Amino acid sequence: MARKKQEEYKCPLEATMDIIGGKYKGVIIGHLINKTLRYNELQKLICHSTPKMLIQQLKELEADGIVERKLYPIVPPKTEYSLTERGRTLIPAIIELNKWGMNYLKEENIPCAYKEDAPISS
Repeated sequence: MARKKQEEYKCPLEATMDIIGGKYKGVIIGHLINKTLRYNELQKLICHSTPKMLIQQLKELEADGIVERKLYPIVPPKTEYSLTERGRTLIPAIIELNKWGMNYLKEENIPCAYKEDAPISS
């Protein structure tokens, strides 16, 4: 299910947001930092996503070379997801976006279950 790639962008940030700007894409990347996770583990971590939406976001990240999917031919099937080399280059940006979000939530007094001293993928 490869998306049609734009042939031209007006700026590099537009291209970046096209790749990671999906509803759960940044969160998926954050959870995969230094980890390989099975689909069910991702689904538990991103429980507010529907299975259809999560699968769509994973397929788009895979098509863009950010996430690698490894399928094990066993019964029941086992699928694991990890960041590709290209995906790992996004880690510093995702960490900075996470920090920005924590500061925003503090400034606006908005509660968040995320623990500041926890790794980003917790």
